[in-house]
Amino acid sequence: MPCCRSRKGAVMAAGLSTREYGDHVVVALDGELDIVDAESVMAVLAAVVARDPWIIVDLAALEFIDCCALGGLGRVQAQARQAGGDLMLAAPRGPVRRLLDLTDLIDVFSVHASVEDAVRIARPVVTAA
Repeated sequence: MPCCRSRKGAVMAAGLSTREYGDHVVVALDGELDIVDAESVMAVLAAVVARDPWIIVDLAALEFIDCCALGGLGRVQAQARQAGGDLMLAAPRGPVRRLLDLTDLIDVFSVHASVEDAVRIARPVVTAA
């Protein structure tokens, strides 16, 4: 039995935007990320990882995440690591941070206080000489 059940007729509650931060891809999530939106959000993240296996997911504006979405992040993280990169989480707050702590996933993901902190430890950016 899956960990989450679909909510029929539910309206998308999660927002997603991408941006470049230097040479790094940052995907910002906001609102509530649950089973309703998890599949589409993970598809976007997987597509980003296919282009660049180093990805920073900015959680500063994410108010809620459920077990299905956490599982999806874990699958995308495995893809990124298999490709030689990593999926780093930046700025989890409130209930999102609490769930990461309670599930011990805080130690599974590379979690950083801010996007800037994640960029600092991400792969070095190689510039042409």
